[in-house]
Amino acid sequence: MKFKRIVILLMLFGFLSTAFIPTGLAQTSGQAASEDLKKNAPNVFLKSSLDPAYFQKEIAFVNYVQSETEAQVLVEITSQKTERGEEFTVSFSGQKEFAGVNDVLKYTADMSKKPEEAKQELARILKLGLMRYVSKTPIASRVSVAFMDQVKPTAVIDKWNFWVFSLSVNTFLNGEKSYKMDEIFGSLSASRVTEEWKIRLSLSGSYYKNTYSVEDYNYESSMDSRSFGGLVVRSISDHWSVGAYMGVSSSTYNNAKLSISPAPAIEYDLFPYSQSTKKQLRFLYRLGFISIRYHDETIYNKTKENLWNESLSATLELKQPWGTLSASLQGSHYFHNIKYYRLTLYGDLSLRIFKGLNFNFYGSGSRIHDQLALAKGEATLEEVLLQRRQLLTDYNFYFSIGISYTFGSILSRVVNPRFGSGSGTSISISM
Repeated sequence: MKFKRIVILLMLFGFLSTAFIPTGLAQTSGQAASEDLKKNAPNVFLKSSLDPAYFQKEIAFVNYVQSETEAQVLVEITSQKTERGEEFTVSFSGQKEFAGVNDVLKYTADMSKKPEEAKQELARILKLGLMRYVSKTPIASRVSVAFMDQVKPTAVIDKWNFWVFSLSVNTFLNGEKSYKMDEIFGSLSASRVTEEWKIRLSLSGSYYKNTYSVEDYNYESSMDSRSFGGLVVRSISDHWSVGAYMGVSSSTYNNAKLSISPAPAIEYDLFPYSQSTKKQLRFLYRLGFISIRYHDETIYNKTKENLWNESLSATLELKQPWGTLSASLQGSHYFHNIKYYRLTLYGDLSLRIFKGLNFNFYGSGSRIHDQLALAKGEATLEEVLLQRRQLLTDYNFYFSIGISYTFGSILSRVVNPRFGSGSGTSISISM
């Protein structure tokens, strides 16, 4: 009896072994086949300030390399802030056997999106862009495409019609026995940006008051300003735009009781606007009219006047592998007397010295000969020290320099969420 039981158990064990061994071999064989196919997947070099480890985990059907020379596909993700949120541009450039196969995809993450949601959508955009390269390799046989049928093929319906609003009110109080300061500032802005139109409207007001009391010395100083600004721009082509500015303001600092300044404008970009996330060279001409009434009589014996002026600016913006550059030169003058002019030069440079090390420069300077609103009479010492009144000058300038360094692995194939997602250490020094 015991012998029969042993024989039955051995037969059962043999049957089970025979049933499961082929399955295990098949699984091992399938994994080996997938690994062989993965070796033939496109080699991708990803350039992005975002964490690349996230995309490596989400998109596993390509090979990620650490050098552009090894890559068959260069992928660069750039971004810029807009009124609707952050606009991402994903550029695909084919190399070697994919040379000439290029594409550009865009995605705008509105301000309601969480960073994780934006990264998920970017991963989807990357998958779409990489398909044209993957489809030409053997690993395409392991990739399937699905359609999310719950998404209706209709245009986006926005209940706000793409308008974005912002409201802020700030107050600051500070004081002690001999000194007190009150500040209040409020602003309201609205903007609507589409491919065809750009509309920006803003309304703001501020009030500052300082009170000093030291022994027999008592002094009180205040300053207030109110302003409205508007801009409407219409896209004509991939290089031309037309628009108009509108400004209404009042300021005790600028001696303007009421200033109204409409200004039509036209702009030409040497590069197509579709390349704006990489390079721009814009020329903007503006013709302006100013109707102004002054708080106090000016040094030119005016209490009010109407003026015509014009301005021309050239602005260069570049985002390249070596860093980013923004520079602008603007000149303006009044028609009734060309000697009343202003020249302003602005520059902002972030220079990539080598991987992780950046030098940052910012500077601006102006040559000023157009201060027609200066109030007659000498400014008091308190007005000078507290900057309560605009003073006569023929120039101003500002300059800063800084250095930043980021180091550590930026292309690790291992994704570990423990203790956060940081992959390196950054040191920043300002001077």
